[in-house]
Amino acid sequence: MARSGSLVLSLLAFAALVVVPFNCFVGAPRAPMEIDGRAAAAVAMGLAPLALEQPASAYDSVVAMLQSWL
Repeated sequence: MARSGSLVLSLLAFAALVVVPFNCFVGAPRAPMEIDGRAAAAVAMGLAPLALEQPASAYDSVVAMLQSWL
């Protein structure tokens, strides 16, 4: 009885080793994606306020808060 169980288990393990690697890989799409100009413009307009903000202002406020605690 133990031999048939181990035989079934080994067959299932072998089937998993054969089947799983081929089904796990997701390839890139075959056709190149077209970039919509309107979508690119909308993303650029949405990110524009972030380009105007100076990142040092956040650093300065944190430094001022830490100095006020001392």
